[in-house]
Amino acid sequence: MNRRTIVYGSLAAIAIALILYFSLRPAENDGHSHGEATTEAKPKEQAPVKEVELNEAQYKASGIELGTFAMKNLSEVVNANGYTKLPPQNQADVSVHITGIVKSINVIEGQSVKKGQVLATIESPEFAKLQEAYLTSKSNLEFLTLEYERQKTLSEENVNSKKVFQKTKAEFEMEKARLSSLRQQLAVLNLSGSNSPSSVMPILAPISGYITEINIKIGSNAEVGKPLLSIVDNSQLHVDLLVYEKDLQKVKPGQNIRFVLTNQDNTEISGKVFNVGKAFENETKSVAVHADIANKSQTLIPGMYVNALIDVGAKDVQALPVEAVIKAEGREFIFILEEGHEEASHDKEEGHSHEDGHAHEEAGKMFHFQRIEVKTGTSQLGFVQVSVLQKIDADAKIVLKGAYYIQSHLLKSEGGGGHQH
Repeated sequence: MNRRTIVYGSLAAIAIALILYFSLRPAENDGHSHGEATTEAKPKEQAPVKEVELNEAQYKASGIELGTFAMKNLSEVVNANGYTKLPPQNQADVSVHITGIVKSINVIEGQSVKKGQVLATIESPEFAKLQEAYLTSKSNLEFLTLEYERQKTLSEENVNSKKVFQKTKAEFEMEKARLSSLRQQLAVLNLSGSNSPSSVMPILAPISGYITEINIKIGSNAEVGKPLLSIVDNSQLHVDLLVYEKDLQKVKPGQNIRFVLTNQDNTEISGKVFNVGKAFENETKSVAVHADIANKSQTLIPGMYVNALIDVGAKDVQALPVEAVIKAEGREFIFILEEGHEEASHDKEEGHSHEDGHAHEEAGKMFHFQRIEVKTGTSQLGFVQVSVLQKIDADAKIVLKGAYYIQSHLLKSEGGGGHQH
């Protein structure tokens, strides 16, 4: 009985030990995950470095652009919207002072013209009459000048009465004034005072610039006060930015601005504030800030809508175009080009497949890209602040454009269809 009791007791002890062992085993396992609680307890690790390989054809087709970090002021700025604008002295409407019939038109819309260039001609009998009156007055004045000098001499010698001299002098002064008036009228009408009167008047460009509108045609009536043509000179184009009251005290003349055109590409254009308005614009509670444009080589016309930043501080940060940063696996990455990978003949010999599953038909240059994890900050005007989470060379060639293409290539490779390092 004692031996049986001992055996039963031993078996019971072994059973209890086994139960305790298996019940405690999940909490002491060797690293295999068995639930969400274990996963969440682990600290977030840095994403593994991944590499992508593109052949020369893929590289060219992807439109990849390489570059480096740009230093941008993205934090100490004032955001503003506005539009490009021309001062009034750089815009002109061409009209006439006397009605006439359009005889010729020498320009087309969009054409560049110089100040004083003949744009069109107007015909009217009034032009010939005016020139005839000028020539008659000029001839009369020549006669009256001689008569005035003669009467003056006779008056000084007391040969004739003062009354005759005064009358001659008055006629001389009146004709001189009339001739001066006619000369000015001819100048306004761009007519000459030659001995050959003409019924045709030239229409001259008052400023240099580009023809924007032509409101006449051959044979139409040119009316007084109605614009025949319009010209703009875009050389003095500037931007008007609307700044709200809360930011107004930060903005001062001399500060740099950067802007992009809303409906164009993301080309950044720079400028400088030259004047801050002293009154609110309409009922918007915003004030117009006027800024010169530095790089006027851009194709700009009046009325273009812009998004702008006014630099009110001097803190520059490392920045990249927004499209250079891709998001994957809940993280942010950029790609850099690895130098030194040129030949891919081994791919040809071994029949090594790439993303399309076909072997290289001929050896060529290969492009290797490394995916680097980053952290982003403030984003403005298509650029974003970027901090690299691992060390890279100062002159590393960063993919500024085409990062999403490389990422998609990486995803296909991970799916088993291509090459991955």
